[in-house]
Amino acid sequence: MINTKIVSSLEKIFPDEEPVAKPECTNLSGLKKETVSFQIAYYGNVNSKEYVHLEIDSDIKDWIRVRTVELVPSALPCNAVYDDNYLRTTPGMFPDLLRDLKNNQVPVIAHQWRALWIDITIPEDADPGNYKMSFIMQEDSVGEILDTKTTKIKVIDAMLPEQRLIHTEWFHADCLADYYHLRPWSDEYWSMLENFIQEYGSRGMNAILTPVLTPPLDTAVGGERTTIQLAVIEKNGDGYNFDFSRLKTWIDICYRYGIRYFEVAHLFTQWGATSAPKVMAWEDGKPVKIFGWETKSDSLEYSSFLKQFLTALTEQFRKWGIVDQVYFHTSDEPSEEHLEAYQAARQEIDPYIKGFKTLDALSDYSFYERGLVEKPVPGTNHIEPFLKAEVPGLWTYYCTAQSTEVSNRFMSMPSARNRILGVQLYKFGIEGFLQWGFNFYNSQYSLEHINPYAVTDAGSAFPSGDAFLVYPGEEKKPEESLRLMNLFHAMQDIRAMELLESMIGKDEVIKEMEKDLSEEITFKRYPTSDVWLLGFRERINDRIETCVRRAQ
Repeated sequence: MINTKIVSSLEKIFPDEEPVAKPECTNLSGLKKETVSFQIAYYGNVNSKEYVHLEIDSDIKDWIRVRTVELVPSALPCNAVYDDNYLRTTPGMFPDLLRDLKNNQVPVIAHQWRALWIDITIPEDADPGNYKMSFIMQEDSVGEILDTKTTKIKVIDAMLPEQRLIHTEWFHADCLADYYHLRPWSDEYWSMLENFIQEYGSRGMNAILTPVLTPPLDTAVGGERTTIQLAVIEKNGDGYNFDFSRLKTWIDICYRYGIRYFEVAHLFTQWGATSAPKVMAWEDGKPVKIFGWETKSDSLEYSSFLKQFLTALTEQFRKWGIVDQVYFHTSDEPSEEHLEAYQAARQEIDPYIKGFKTLDALSDYSFYERGLVEKPVPGTNHIEPFLKAEVPGLWTYYCTAQSTEVSNRFMSMPSARNRILGVQLYKFGIEGFLQWGFNFYNSQYSLEHINPYAVTDAGSAFPSGDAFLVYPGEEKKPEESLRLMNLFHAMQDIRAMELLESMIGKDEVIKEMEKDLSEEITFKRYPTSDVWLLGFRERINDRIETCVRRAQ
């Protein structure tokens, strides 16, 4: 009835392709406070859909979470230009959504390969040693045993350190209001939002795009996105009053879940800083739009607003004691043709944000050279000039444009291409990583809302997997993707390498990393093999264990 194989977390199990079990990829070990994952692939020798019961026999059963890997559709799995490190490049069904088992019932689909995703979260008070786990498939809770798979995990006597990398995946608060049909900032909306912020913080994101004003991102010229403005603004003639109590609530919730850095949403429109973002204010007792696409970025009215708004906002940040944790955005992804407009916009806000950091995704080195942004965030495929110049505290990002050579997280890519990012960020001492889509549930330019369970590519605009990492589940709670889990494993890899570095030094860690490789690792050149990547992490764990034993 059922045929099973243990495979690594880096496999993607397609229904029409038998996976190859690689024993060297299923040696499981982990540090305390780490989540270690693997999969059980299974094939249904049945004529119609059946369910089998899963029983777990292990002393660490309480550490284990089991989810099904669900297929989702992809109309656009890749861009027109791609390289040879993709799994599939034609439209189809891709394994991505992770869904908790109900009543330990495993769905078996006729003549298809499917997978169970297994997470083992090791408590910080766990005893070191080897732990056995048996996964038993049976007809029902007391029925005939159909198959059993047994494996083990080694717990190493060392604690995974706290994450130092600053990691942001842009959080689109308006998309959640749209999908769940909730009024922003209502009690029900705040309750839902907290579920998603908790998820965000739990998977290694510790910086968050904060919609003090509605973010002017991925919005068609002349169009607008759902108002999601945290600041309550009252307009009185040429003056303004500001209430930032909703912003304080946002910050308090984020703090609750380990988020410590706040990106003030962009103060000018994307791709050129030509206009003001949408700004709503109360005037004569009514909410009205006072700025938007029709407002030129250098208009006297918007300049006057920015002076008053930024003065009041920065005063609040100082009062709350988070100056060092706030980043201001000017405009997203400006290119050389926008340099003059970007420079003017930057000069417009500069007098009012003294002492605060500025951060923008841009890959033209001349913007940094001219001092227009303190924290440039180049794409991973344009990072070399910034590395060569030894830009202090360098960040990097990827999105749809990074579709060849470099790592990324598209559904059509191998999971190793997602997880290798951790090795690269560690080697080059990158301070922060940015990606634009934690939960973007709109079509390109936000022309319409989409159902991410049915449309995974922003309306055939971006390769599936670029626009979001989580799905908006039932009960207003997020459902994870295997891409999110592999990205989280990359963050854990960095933390493990940092722990080993504290024991043997960074040069030795990199020497271990590049041992037996034919060339040094860069953002464009790196081992693509899942065997290499998982083997390297095992070597890191082995060396940590050796150092711990020597110290005892």
